[in-house]
Amino acid sequence: MNYEFLELTELRKLLDEKKVSSVELTKYFLNRIKELDPKLNSFITLAEEEALQAAREADEYIASEGENFPLTGIPYASKDLFVTKGIRSTAASKILDNYIPPYDATAIAKIKAQKAVLIGKTNLDQFAHGSSGETSAYGATKNPWDTERMPGGSSSGSASAVSAGLVPWATATETGGSIRQPASLTGVSGWKPTYGRVSRYGVMAMGSSLDSIGAMAYSVRDLAMIAEVMSGQDLKDSTTGPVEVPAYSKLINADLKGIKVGIPKQYFIDDMESGVKSAVMDAIKELEKQGATLVDVDLPNTKYGSLVYAIVCPSEVSSNLARYDGIRYGHVTGDAKDLLEVYQKSRAEGFGDEAKRRIMTGTYVLSAGYYDAYYKKAQRVRRLIINEFEEVFKQVDVLVCPSTPNVAAKLGHAAQDPLFGYIADQLNIPGSLAGLPALSVPCGFSEDLPVGLQIIGPQWGEQKIFNVGAGYQEVTEWHKQHPSIK
Repeated sequence: MNYEFLELTELRKLLDEKKVSSVELTKYFLNRIKELDPKLNSFITLAEEEALQAAREADEYIASEGENFPLTGIPYASKDLFVTKGIRSTAASKILDNYIPPYDATAIAKIKAQKAVLIGKTNLDQFAHGSSGETSAYGATKNPWDTERMPGGSSSGSASAVSAGLVPWATATETGGSIRQPASLTGVSGWKPTYGRVSRYGVMAMGSSLDSIGAMAYSVRDLAMIAEVMSGQDLKDSTTGPVEVPAYSKLINADLKGIKVGIPKQYFIDDMESGVKSAVMDAIKELEKQGATLVDVDLPNTKYGSLVYAIVCPSEVSSNLARYDGIRYGHVTGDAKDLLEVYQKSRAEGFGDEAKRRIMTGTYVLSAGYYDAYYKKAQRVRRLIINEFEEVFKQVDVLVCPSTPNVAAKLGHAAQDPLFGYIADQLNIPGSLAGLPALSVPCGFSEDLPVGLQIIGPQWGEQKIFNVGAGYQEVTEWHKQHPSIK
């Protein structure tokens, strides 16, 4: 039997009915990774021994006839930004090439408590700096729909691995589009939570006021199951909120009658590909057909989102990457005559070009004489964007728009355009600045490449976006279309 592309509920049923063991599933996906990943480069590290041991423990637990957790025995992959105890965690950077963490990220610990099986660590743009999957120190990730195209980023490996059926689901992170954009470009479902819904503890920081911890899978119902496990307040992360975690998957209501869906005109930009716009408009018509009420809404400050992000994000990057100094852990230069050279050469040798650009930009913005002119002003505009969303969500339940303005570009395109990331993520960044939950779900094709529909909800409004996403997927088959990589 082929197990790739089965949704989590299907795998859960097979495991519970003992029609397959966790060890058999794990070996199946490990073999599939070994066979196909050389064409995709979606993994940095395979944890084969650890995965098989976890699978054996899961099988023992299932055999005990107790009630199984939703993720028990199901293999998954983790973006290599999450620290994993005893398993190499690199952030796709040479500065952490051989770092073996002594602890698990909170999100990983919660998944591990369910006796899920971590099969490996996925590739990404180095330290999550990028939107193409090409800035990794371990080489570019490829898109399974066309291996000459990028899968998007920074969660490139997670998106590519799930899309190709190498794992049923994977963890991911987003700062300004890094879940929704690659999910859209590879034709999978991606969930970006409310900021503070999932603990950031143990996830290598990029932008501390922006980083959100989510996942990619085949369906919205899969994502709702995962969200129940990963979400919740964590005393190790003071930015997590004291908000109860609903039983998202059990509470899903796919009946869209009476749901007010906002259509923000600013998200349908002039240079959007016609095929993308057409697919998204068809999806919106389908929502209306299912009983949703469409409401045109205005978000005029959307146009400032990328500009604000271009100031706030590098500023926080420059602060967060200061910890990688060649002293406490990570890469240490072998050629230094004094302490200053240890710092300088370790960082010069360990960081890639994109990380260095962001560090320099952020340091400049935060320096004396420029902080008020740039960073402080950007944060004021960010507040305007947040206020604008709050007002709109008094009128509608969710917002619906494209996930990206284009389908996947050719590999190498991002290197030719230093503004590529800000352009590619311009439809995601405003929601990230406001800390809003969102989904990207497959809604069609343009030029034989996937197109994503973005569903944005109010803060802590995960249930609303899961309801709308599940309602859409109940009457469409786009999320069941998969690439035929061989």
